[in-house]
Amino acid sequence: MTTHKPASWKQVLKAVAGAFIGVQSEQQRQQDFTAKSPLPYIIVGLVMALIFVVSVLLVVSWVLR
Repeated sequence: MTTHKPASWKQVLKAVAGAFIGVQSEQQRQQDFTAKSPLPYIIVGLVMALIFVVSVLLVVSWVLR
């Protein structure tokens, strides 16, 4: 059995950002799926989605002023 060290926050952020915009490589995707826990990826994904939604709301609010 191969053991994998946990991904650093930088690696998780890079993986989620790549997946978020759809430019993640196959090698990176395979590495992400071999991670011990999906929790860091889920948390970062939710935070990035929240930041995106708030950004869109702020831009729309600013434009409609």
